[in-house]
Amino acid sequence: MSQSSRIFDDIGRVMNEAAGVADGVRREVETAVKSQAQRFVADMDLVKREDFDALRELVQVQGEEIDALRQELAVLTAKPKTK
Repeated sequence: MSQSSRIFDDIGRVMNEAAGVADGVRREVETAVKSQAQRFVADMDLVKREDFDALRELVQVQGEEIDALRQELAVLTAKPKTK
């Protein structure tokens, strides 16, 4: 009985060590994949979301200003000239 208990203890220890090694390998792979993904994204020269949102807001404001100026120009050019 003692011999089979020792075998099960050894098997349990080997399995725990294998699980630890597998977890270490998993972390290494995750780190490598994350690093590669970050490098890939950096090489693509993508714009940050905050920069995109700020530029979109600026363009929207400028579009509204252009529309207002067009309306003002239309009013000014529609007035008859007096002599």
